Formats: sequence, structure tokens, C-alpha cells
Amino acid sequence: MACLLMSSCCRTPLQGRRRGALPTAHSGSHAPACGDSEENLKRLISNQDIKLYYSEESNRVSDFLITSQKLDRSSTVLMETVSSQGDATPFLRIASSLTPELFEEQQKIKMLLKQFKQVNLSAAMRPLNKSFIKDDHWKATDEIQEKRRGFLYNFCKKYIKESKPLIHLMRMVSRIYVEDKHKLLYCEVPKAGCSNWKRVLIVLNGLAKSTFNITHNTVHYGKHLKKLDSYDLKGIHMRLQTYTKIIFVRDPMERLVSAFRDKFEHPNNYYHPVFGKPIIKKYRHNADREALSTGSGVQFREFIQYLLDSHRPIGMDIHWEQISKLCHPCIINYDFIGKFETLEEDASYFLRLIGAPEDLTFPNFKDRHSTDERTNSEVVRQYLAEIPATERQMIYDFYSLDYLMFNYSVPHIEP
Repeated sequence: MACLLMSSCCRTPLQGRRRGALPTAHSGSHAPACGDSEENLKRLISNQDIKLYYSEESNRVSDFLITSQKLDRSSTVLMETVSSQGDATPFLRIASSLTPELFEEQQKIKMLLKQFKQVNLSAAMRPLNKSFIKDDHWKATDEIQEKRRGFLYNFCKKYIKESKPLIHLMRMVSRIYVEDKHKLLYCEVPKAGCSNWKRVLIVLNGLAKSTFNITHNTVHYGKHLKKLDSYDLKGIHMRLQTYTKIIFVRDPMERLVSAFRDKFEHPNNYYHPVFGKPIIKKYRHNADREALSTGSGVQFREFIQYLLDSHRPIGMDIHWEQISKLCHPCIINYDFIGKFETLEEDASYFLRLIGAPEDLTFPNFKDRHSTDERTNSEVVRQYLAEIPATERQMIYDFYSLDYLMFNYSVPHIEP
């Protein structure tokens, strides 16, 4: 992965950079500044492995590949193919042997694709509907929100339109939850308040009266909320164009440490055997039989070795995957950008924006392990103290795009 090297220039805010530099957003933090890192940044963006696949109920596979090379134009380029038993044929090159039914179905899809325009970055940011805000109580919060949106939009407009990542539509929207009553799309970022946000969506949908009565298992294993990829192409297009799209993010280092503490420092019958066993097997010398058989007791330094290994013994997981790959914030133009660091205030403002019931407030309780200290900057420092400076730098490089997109300050690289 391309690195944004942490030279001395990277420890200063973006403000005051040379002409053509990114603007700053006053959100309580500043993104790192590397005056000569633009080529590295573009290479980092273009190297992301985000070409994916979509299976239809008919057992045929349609690949709708979106190129973001021309995101700022009115028409998005889509390359369509179908494959059957591994034999891919150009979608629009209709073979004479095709049945009339298949030909008709393909023509319908072709017409839908013609309508599928500007799903990505719009020519201008869509203004928030503030008709439910009746006073100046939220003025300061609103100003911060507009600056966050403007910062991300300008970042994406400058860098992403010049790169050529191929992003599969159905995977691009696979982390987005739908709330049709208030016309909301929420992209789930694990370890950034997502459990409580899903509780709020369940209440907004009219499926529960209070967020406090919704259990962890109901939130994560119940089938109460629909995802955007469960709709057909027309339904996805309509919702992306007309619904309010929301994302909540978190400092990547805090999010990483929070995920490790949650999944590896407490009993877990999924993460220990699935991730713990291969991590211990590869990165722990002279591991005992019990550790190898249970996967319990993974150390933070072993977890970081796994994260940074280009030949990981087990794949990535959504709890520590980059936000840029989970929610594609430079492809989907989010209307509201909340931060975990200001979660209560941002969530309260958003609920007022959409005209939610007055008695609905964002829950502030921990979903699990309620007696544990919350992961904050001091806790992060303690964990990073176990890691050599070179690996701390590599962790930043791994999440650098998230730091830049959401204007977070430089992490704790030095001890």
C-alpha cells in the first residue's frame, strides 16, 4: 500500500498549505498535511481492491461495474457483463441463440442502466432539509456539519475523480440500512455507535416503542431492518437519489483498539476460533496447545502483525476494515456526516432535522461489556505503547485515507 509518510510537515494542520492544498474543516481536529504526497494519495486510492460481484435470484451473475473516473459528469459509465458457469459474455452483444425471454430481460436491464445516472458524486452538494429546525439552538452544530460535508466533498472532487477504481454497485451499498418511513439511508460503520443507530432505525420504523427495550441479539441478528442491496436496481437508484444518506465515523486508531478489545479480550465463540486461531498459529512463537485449539488470548501486537501482513492467514473483518471501503464516501454523496467523538450532539441534531418524535433520543449506553472503560485517546496510547514506532506508522498508512477524508488529526505515532 502506498504510504503517506509522516515527515515533519505531516504534523501540522492542512491550513496554510501551498496553493491547491485541501481546505480545513473546523470539526475539532485537523487532517495531516503532506505537501508532496498528492501522487501517493492518488496511487493509494486507485490501488484499492474494490471490484466485486453480485448474484441474482435467477442464478445468473450480472456485473455492474462503476468507474469513478468521471464522477463529476452527468453520466456514469457502466460496463455490463453476464456469466454462466464461469463463461463471461458481453452483456449487450446479444447472441443469436438467446431465448426471447432472456433478450427481453436484458433489454429491461439496459433501460434501467440508462436511467442510472449520477448515483455517485453529484455536481453539487445537496442542501440539507432544515424545515424542522425552528430556532438557533443548533446553529453551531449545523455550521460544523456543513464544514464537514464541504471538506469531504472537496477532497473527493479533487482526488477521486482522477482515479479509476471499479466498484461493484451491490457491494457498494451492502452496508447501508434503509428506513423508508423517514426516507433514510444509514451506512453502518462498526465501532462508531452502529448498534445504537440501528436501535434508532428500528424505533423510527415503528417496530419498537423505545430503544432501551431492544436487545443486542435483536439489533444484530434480527431481520427487522432492510439493507439497500435487497432492492432491485430501480429501488436502489431511487433511494440513493432521494433519501437522506447518513454516516457516522470515528478516529481510526480508536476504532481499531475498540474492535480488538471487544472481539479478543472477552469470550467470543466466533472471533476466537475464526480469527484468533490463525493469528496465534502464524504470529506466536512456541504457542501452547490450548491457545492453538481455542484461539483465545490474542495479544494486541499479534493482532497488529495480522492487520499489516499482506499475506494474512485470514481475511479482513468489517470491525476493522477501512471506512473508505465500507461506505465509499467519495462515491456515495452522504448528506450528514456524524462523528463518534461528538455522537450525542450530532445524533440529537440529526433526529431533529428529520422530524423524529420528540421523545426519541439517541441511547448512550454501551451495547456490551458495560463495565469496561470506553476506548478513548488515553486507552489508545496504552495499547500503542506495545507497538514499535515503525508499526505505528504502518497502521496510520493503512488508515490514512480515512484520516484524510474525515479530517482527523495525526494519530499517536510517537510514544
